[in-house]
Amino acid sequence: MYNNLILTKEEILSDLRSKINNDSLFTDEETLKKQSFSDNLAGQHGLALAFIEAHSTADIQNALAIARKYHLPVITQNKFTSTVIGADASDNALILSTAKLNKIIELNTIDGYAVVQPGVVNGDLDAAARKEGYFYAPDPASRPYSGIGGNIATNAGGLSGVKYGSTRDNVLGLKVVLANGDIINVGGKTTKQAFGYDLTHLFIGSEGTLGIIVEATVKLLPLPLGESAMGLAFFPDMTTLSTATSAIRRSGSDPVMLEALDINTLKAIDKFKNTNYSNNGNAALIFKIDGITKEKIDILKNTLAKFSASEVTLTTDETKQKQIIELRQAMLPAIFTGRNAVMEDMAVPTSKMAELVDYIQELSQKYDLEIFTSGHAGEGNLHPTITWSTAVSETPKEVVTVIKLMFEKALELEGTISGEHAVGLLKNKWNHVELGESVDIIQHQIKNLFDPMGILNPKRKID
Repeated sequence: MYNNLILTKEEILSDLRSKINNDSLFTDEETLKKQSFSDNLAGQHGLALAFIEAHSTADIQNALAIARKYHLPVITQNKFTSTVIGADASDNALILSTAKLNKIIELNTIDGYAVVQPGVVNGDLDAAARKEGYFYAPDPASRPYSGIGGNIATNAGGLSGVKYGSTRDNVLGLKVVLANGDIINVGGKTTKQAFGYDLTHLFIGSEGTLGIIVEATVKLLPLPLGESAMGLAFFPDMTTLSTATSAIRRSGSDPVMLEALDINTLKAIDKFKNTNYSNNGNAALIFKIDGITKEKIDILKNTLAKFSASEVTLTTDETKQKQIIELRQAMLPAIFTGRNAVMEDMAVPTSKMAELVDYIQELSQKYDLEIFTSGHAGEGNLHPTITWSTAVSETPKEVVTVIKLMFEKALELEGTISGEHAVGLLKNKWNHVELGESVDIIQHQIKNLFDPMGILNPKRKID
C-alpha cells in the first residue's frame, strides 16, 4: 500500500488535513502509539499514519476518500477493547475511530427498539432503557466500557446469551458507510424482514472488513415480571458441571445465565479477593432465572441435586446477587494479574462440552501448563486461558501446540474456534480449516465485492 507510493508521508498528510478537521486529526507520535497497539504490543503489527476521531458521517467519508486515493489501509476502532487484535494498526494505516459518535438517537418504548450511534456504551444504553421499563439484552463482560459498534462488528456474546442470544439476535437494522463512501441502510425497525438478501447479518460480525457502522437499530425487551433468582453451586469437577448444565438447559427452568469456573480459576479468585470458594468444590456454576415460580425453582434444585451439586446458594436479594456476579467479574483480573496469558474462545454443542473440558485437562497435564477454564456453559462456550511466567518473553512452544490441539478438538466436536471474541489477526489462518474451501472462497468473494481495493481492516476476519 503506502510504501509503494512515490509521494512522501507529509504530502499525504497535507491532503488529509485539507479534508479532515484539525480537531479530529492526530499525527503526533504519542497518540499514534497509544492507538496503534493494544496491550502495549508496540511493534507487533505497525504504526498508524494518522488517527482520525470521527464526529460525523462526513468525517468517515472524507477519510475513506483519502484512503482510496493513496491505497491506505483503514482500521476502524470503537472503544479499542478487542481481545483478538482486531483493531490494532498496520503500517501507515488510517485509524478511524467512531467512539465520539455516541448519541442515543431514539429510544422507542412503543415498538421496543433503540436507534444508536456506534460509540454508545453498551451499559449506558441498557441503563437508559431500564429507566423506561426496558432493557438491552446483550451483556458482554466489557458491558461497562465497550461500544455498540464494536459489539456489532464482533457479534459479541455475554452472560445472558443462553436465553437472549448474542448481539446478532438483537440487531434489527444498520446504517453503514461502504469503502467507496456510499451510505446504505440494511434491515429496519420491524422484527420481521423478508425483503432482499439479509445484509444486516452479513455486516454483524464482519469486524470492519465490509463497511463502517455509523448507526444501529437494536431490540429493547420489556423488563421481566416477578423476581429474579441468582445462585451458586459447586460440583466435584468440570465434567460433572458440564453434564449438569446441559440437563438444566433441557429442564424447562429457562435459565438466563449459566456460567462455569474451574478449580484453578476459583483458586486464583480466592488469592485475588481473599475468599475461600475453592474449599467448596472443584468447579462452580453461577446461574440466574428471571420471573421465578415455585415450579422453576423445584426443577432447578432437583436437577442440581441429581448431579451432586453442593453448597448451593439461591437468592432473590439484590445485594447477595451482586456478590455472586462479582465472583464471575473477578475472573479475568484474578487470572491475568502477574502472569503472561492467552485466553481462548471455543464453543461446542452443550452435549459435547464435557468431552472438551476433559480434553483440556488432559492437555494441561501432558504439557505441564496451567490452564484456567471458564465460560458460558449454557452455550457450550469455553474460555480456556493458558498462563506462563512473565520472566518468559516469548510465547512458549508448548502453549502454541496446546492452542492448536484445542482448536482441532473443538472442530472435531462440531464446534467453532471463535464463539464470541471474533477472529481478528489471531485466528484468520484457520478459515480454510473451519469453513472449508468452498465457503472460504465465498468469504473472499464477498470481501472483494464490498471492498475491491482491500483497504478496510486488511488481514482481519479473513486473510
